[in-house]
Amino acid sequence: MKDQILRFIASQREGILAFTEALVRVPTENPPGRNYRECVELLEDHLQRMGLSPTVIEVPPPGGGTGETKSDTESYPRYCVLAGYGTGERILYFHGHYDVVPAGSEAQFAPRVENDRLYGRGTADMKSGLAAMIYAVEALQACEVDLDGRLGLVIVPDEETGGWGGAKWLSESGLLGRNGIGMLMPEPTGGVIWNANRGALSLKLTVKGKTAHVGLQHEGINAFERMLVIVGALAHLKSEVEERRTEFRIEPDEARRSILMMGGRLEGGVGFNTVPAKCSFTVDRRINPEEDLETEKQRLFDLFNLIRREGINLEVEILQEGESGGLEEDHPFGREFAAVVEDIRGDPPRFELCPGLLETRFYRALGIPALSYGPGLLSVSHGPEEYVEIERISECAAVYALAAVRLLTNRYS
Repeated sequence: MKDQILRFIASQREGILAFTEALVRVPTENPPGRNYRECVELLEDHLQRMGLSPTVIEVPPPGGGTGETKSDTESYPRYCVLAGYGTGERILYFHGHYDVVPAGSEAQFAPRVENDRLYGRGTADMKSGLAAMIYAVEALQACEVDLDGRLGLVIVPDEETGGWGGAKWLSESGLLGRNGIGMLMPEPTGGVIWNANRGALSLKLTVKGKTAHVGLQHEGINAFERMLVIVGALAHLKSEVEERRTEFRIEPDEARRSILMMGGRLEGGVGFNTVPAKCSFTVDRRINPEEDLETEKQRLFDLFNLIRREGINLEVEILQEGESGGLEEDHPFGREFAAVVEDIRGDPPRFELCPGLLETRFYRALGIPALSYGPGLLSVSHGPEEYVEIERISECAAVYALAAVRLLTNRYS
C-alpha cells in the first residue's frame, strides 16, 4: 500500500505543482479578504472533479462587530469549504486555510519556479499545504484504500486574522470536529511537528487628545505625549512578562520567552505644526502554554483602567484573541503521526512549540488531538521572497495519505 501511494504521488508531481500555482495566482489577501470567492471556486471545482461533493458555506456577517477584520464583511464575504472521503463514524480531519497576508506587490501573486523552489505569496503559508492535503485524498482514492472511517477536508478563510469568519465560526456553529479522532494542519513547520502553540491577544490602543496650532499648544491635548505614558507602563509589564519561559521545545533558546510587543502598527497626527488629537498603536501579547489567557488579558485591562483614572482618554479594540495549548509528545495520536513522518523522511521528527497562534486550538477545545505539519518554512512565510521546496509538497502529500492509512485503521483508536 505504501509503495502504491508513493508511486501515485510521484506520478502527480506536475499536477500538484500546477494546482499550487493556480491557488497562488488568486490574491486572497487578508485583511480585508479579497478574492475569496474566486479561490473557493477553484477548490470546489477540483474537489468535484475528484468525485467528492463539497459543501460551500457563506458565513453570515457578524452582528455589530467593529474590528478591522469585520468592517469589510459585506464587501468581502467569507466562505468555508467542507468535503469528505470514505465512510464510517470516525473522522480524521485535514484542515487548512486559503487566506494569505497582504503582499508588497502584485508580482508576488505571479508564481515562479527557480532552483526547485516555487516562489510566491502563500507558497509556504499555506497553499502548497492545501495542495498536499487534497492530493493525499486523491492518492487514497486512486489506490482504493479501504479506511476504517472518513477523511474530513475543512478549508477556511481568515486564519491570518484570528479565524472569525472560518474556524471560529464553524466551531461556534457546531460544524467543526464532529466525531473527530484527530486533526492535521499543513502549517509551514519546516520538517518538525508543532504539537503546541502560543496564545494571542492582539490589541489596538487609541489615545485621544485635542488639536491646536503648535503656537497655541497650551490649548490642545497632545495625544502622542499621552501615548508615551502608556508605552512606559507597558514597557514595565513587558520586562516582567518576558522573563517567563516555556518548557515546550522551541529553538533558539531565546524564543522560549513569553512575548509582549508594542508598535507593530502606528498611526497619528496630521502635520508637523499641529498638536496631534489622536494616536494609535498595536500591542501583541503572545502567551506561552503555561500561562492563562484570561489572567493575562485581565492584567492588561487593569493597567488600561488605571491609566484612564489618571485622565487619559484611551480606547482599546481587540483585534484577535486565542488560547495557547499543546498535545503531549507521548500522546498516541502524536506517536502514530511521528512514526509516519519518520518512515517517509528517515529520521525521527522533533516536536516543537509554534511561536504563533494555530487553529489546532479550536479542535483541542473539543477534545480532539491536533498537530501541524506542512511543506513550508516559517522563516520565509509572509516575506517578499516566500517559497516552498517543490519536492516537499509531494513529500507532505505522502505523509498525509499514509497518516490516514495508519490512523484510520484498527491499529489506532
